[in-house]
Amino acid sequence: MAVKDNFKRQALLSDLGISPFKERIPWIGPDLQTLRDTFASDELPDVNSSEIRINVPPLKSRKTGGGSLVAYLDKPSSSLRINGLVLLLHGLGGSTRRRGLTRMASALVQSNFAVLKLNLRGSDPCRNYVDGTYAAECNSDLVPVLKRSREISYQLTNDYNCSKNIPLFGAGISLGGTILLNACMSDESLLDGLVCISSPLDLNECSSSIERPRNFIYQKWLLNRLIRQTLEDPFGIEETEKNALVINKKDKKRKINDIRSFDNFITAPRWGYENVEEYYAKASPFFSLINNEKPIPKTLFIQSVDDPWVPFLAAERLMEKMKLSKDQNFNKFIFTEKGGHNGFHGVQGCWGDQVVSKWFLSLKTI
Repeated sequence: MAVKDNFKRQALLSDLGISPFKERIPWIGPDLQTLRDTFASDELPDVNSSEIRINVPPLKSRKTGGGSLVAYLDKPSSSLRINGLVLLLHGLGGSTRRRGLTRMASALVQSNFAVLKLNLRGSDPCRNYVDGTYAAECNSDLVPVLKRSREISYQLTNDYNCSKNIPLFGAGISLGGTILLNACMSDESLLDGLVCISSPLDLNECSSSIERPRNFIYQKWLLNRLIRQTLEDPFGIEETEKNALVINKKDKKRKINDIRSFDNFITAPRWGYENVEEYYAKASPFFSLINNEKPIPKTLFIQSVDDPWVPFLAAERLMEKMKLSKDQNFNKFIFTEKGGHNGFHGVQGCWGDQVVSKWFLSLKTI
């Protein structure tokens, strides 16, 4: 990365009042940064939380079904001040129970944001309320969620006696950022600002990365979670899906043995794509963004160069392209040499959580 570009990123951090990222012992290296939240937890303050259900239509491959997504609204403890509402999305195989998400939500609440933590279709907390599973592009689910979020922001404006409507922001961890980007490209006014943390922009590139031998254990863990979520669907699954998911008794093998084959047999057909190639091509926000096909709200991309799951190259190419367009005034990029995949565990806690909170506060003042 060029010195000039690195200087600009450091200037952005300085404007936000944040020091450059530095790893914290013992979480040194990309894998320990990535896995820290699996091994360690943080004590978080109690939160005022309430459950909200949002109706969504059937999958594109089905005429019936659908149901409700489950979200949890966390409010600031102070009844005198609110800086906005943040819709927060988890990543692949995750849910609102994941430690990284709950910690980020807590950091935002401590900065006087309300946070709506969404469980995507098929994740554990809403498994009994809606059929199927989610995808990198699931706008038929996300647009209703975003519209409901805007309604909630209006209600919070009244509850906190604000003189003007509070902003609605979005934050997506890993694939959650990809999902929010795709939804916003259908209508940029759905959000007033967005942060994508370690988010895949090119799904094919990301799939190839996770298939590397060094990532064998990561892929096996993710795949097992996806298979379990799919098989546990109380609404049932198609026979062809079941045959692909279960181990064949004769040869002791199954058709699905990596993320790409899961997307080919399950995700792509469920969301109206002919195969995994079409799904990856059309659901990757990189291609629409690089061609300036669709505008997006003010967005901050946070990406580590040593991320073992998501290559930073697509984000870097997007940054270079946006330098030549009007988007350079609204969309920002922060690359760190270290940090792993949505790690960023620094000497003063989670550096990524701090950046997200400060970025939204900066947008509020614009």
